[in-house]
Amino acid sequence: MIKQKKYRFNPSKYKHVFFLFGFSLFLIGCQSNSKSPSKTVYKSPLANNDFFQEIGQEIGLDFVHSIGAKEMTNIVESVGGGAAFLDYDQDGFIDIYTCSGTWLKGFSKSEKPSNASTNHLYHNLKDGTFEEVTEKAGVGGPWYSMGVTVGDFNNDGFPDIYVSNYGPNTLYKNNGDGTFADITKSAKVGGGKECSVGVVWLDFDNDGLLDLYVGNYLNFDPDYKYFYAPDGFPGPLAYDSQPDVLYHNLGHDTFEDVTAKMGIADLDGRAMGVAAADIDDDGFVDIYVANDHTANYLWHNNAGKSFTDNGTMSGTGFSQAGEATVSMSVDFADFNGDELLDMFVSDDNYCSLYQNLGNGLFNDNSYASGIATASGQFVGWSSSFLDYDNDGDADIFKTNGELKHLYGQEDQLFENVENGTFKDVSVERGDYFKKESIGRGACTGDFDNDGDLDIYIVNLDSQSRFLRNNKGNQNNWLILNLIGQSSNRDGIGARIKLIAGGKTQSAQKKSASGYLSQNDSRIHFGLDKNTDIEKIEIKWPSGKFQVLEHLKANQIITAKEPQ
Repeated sequence: MIKQKKYRFNPSKYKHVFFLFGFSLFLIGCQSNSKSPSKTVYKSPLANNDFFQEIGQEIGLDFVHSIGAKEMTNIVESVGGGAAFLDYDQDGFIDIYTCSGTWLKGFSKSEKPSNASTNHLYHNLKDGTFEEVTEKAGVGGPWYSMGVTVGDFNNDGFPDIYVSNYGPNTLYKNNGDGTFADITKSAKVGGGKECSVGVVWLDFDNDGLLDLYVGNYLNFDPDYKYFYAPDGFPGPLAYDSQPDVLYHNLGHDTFEDVTAKMGIADLDGRAMGVAAADIDDDGFVDIYVANDHTANYLWHNNAGKSFTDNGTMSGTGFSQAGEATVSMSVDFADFNGDELLDMFVSDDNYCSLYQNLGNGLFNDNSYASGIATASGQFVGWSSSFLDYDNDGDADIFKTNGELKHLYGQEDQLFENVENGTFKDVSVERGDYFKKESIGRGACTGDFDNDGDLDIYIVNLDSQSRFLRNNKGNQNNWLILNLIGQSSNRDGIGARIKLIAGGKTQSAQKKSASGYLSQNDSRIHFGLDKNTDIEKIEIKWPSGKFQVLEHLKANQIITAKEPQ
């Protein structure tokens, strides 16, 4: 029998071994940590003395738009992208969705990049910063995207996203858990090979379900080369136009193409910006289409049964000079306080400020208002009415940028002064307005819920910009959030009148606005020095009338449509 020798472990005998082993693990750990990427922590910077302060990079908005190629060689690339403010997770803070082009085989005139550009979704972290959540939400692409419109088409309480593309469009249904599902094919709203640009949600027949108007541009031919050399590439009239499409919401996540049935006969329009509002207050939402180089459309809604183009007859089809301009975008507001919705249409020179005269007629006041002279040297793209200083009237923000070259121009801010006139106050409101950018889409909204409107801008093939409003809330304000019940849940199409200090302000709940973009869905009112709101009147799309009385200023309130 062999006896085994027993060994007793003596740790002190091998302490030098443990030291070397531990030190080796420490070195490995340090090397590992040095190679692993650390998550960037963003912090909202302190306000400077500018009215609008550019802070996008500091708060996590790092989106860079792409045309998908190294050089801009065709008109589709020049269209650019838009953006939308939306509260996709319904946490009370607005998030941002952005659109980008991307490399396409047979379209992009350069080698395919290693990293494809995509659309982006940024989640508002409620501390003045954003987190990029595109992959998690499932809304990146890959599409060559241009425009975006947001609306709760199935009335489930969560906003859905429709994206216009070069090629089939995309409908993202909000799952309510921070993710989206692409239901384009089953919903039958993708279209085909069109080049879609402006899009808008609206309830044209007031059945409580949001319908969809898609503005299509032109039949682009990448092999067509006949053009004036300094232009860089052929212009829009070198290509045949594409007809727009109107989709009727049938419920159950499906739509029907009712374009011909509803009398939408788009024979020669090359749609850019598209928006919808009830311009004659007859209870049915009308559609305005800003066309490139051809007459603009004002599709008057005939009680939800058909549409008639009143663009020329209304005075909004052409500019004050009688020209079919390079129209880019349209927005609606009552800029002169007469309780009628007016329009601003940006274009490649003097722009048009259409004053609503009533009875379906408009007068272009661009020259008389002072806007034409200040705009003449710029190519205007996105334009939105906003009360940036909360003084109780509608001002105008406009992005600018060259048409066919990657040349920058300064953006503009027009302040509503008095008697229907505006003043260009751009350089007085911040250093940003002294910089040149290749502006395209833009959206306005109150991202930090402090009562004044901020601005997000998508620049062509370059860095996006975010302008925080530092001083607007020195005046009082009110933000109104609508929830429809009989009407569509977003309350799109509702008319609102607010009375404070004896002054009446009128507004309408819209979806898309400006160029390829959509503003904060909540309705913002500047109140100047008034601390009390005497009354708010809401006319819902269903026809129901609601009155809210004796409200305090400086708050966000929710109005639910009465049963």
